Amino acid sequence: METILIVDDNAGFRRQARAVLEADGLWVVDESVDGSSGLAAARALRPDLVLLDIGLPDTDGFEVARLLALDDAPPLVVLTSSRDASEYGPRLAASQTLGFIPKDELSGSAIRRLVRSR
Repeated sequence: METILIVDDNAGFRRQARAVLEADGLWVVDESVDGSSGLAAARALRPDLVLLDIGLPDTDGFEVARLLALDDAPPLVVLTSSRDASEYGPRLAASQTLGFIPKDELSGSAIRRLVRSR
């Protein structure tokens, strides 16, 4: 895994996530503020992984992940949220994603653990 796209409507979180991931040796290729721009960026840039907020203003991260999974050679998708995973129940378990990382636990090593576990 070499490249990451961050999709989140919170500019402060995007800045923080980029800083944390790049400090951990990962390369953030771009950032998007909503589901439609995130989907377009993922399809244009072809990152290895998309860090995808569940609560986006135009659609939710589950739908973006579902659409990305339909693509040829889709990126890995890691969902994130400031809410606890238990609040998403079966939707999280059924999602076509690599997994979930709470925003306050985001790190390069957390992403690498998910990638290694697949």
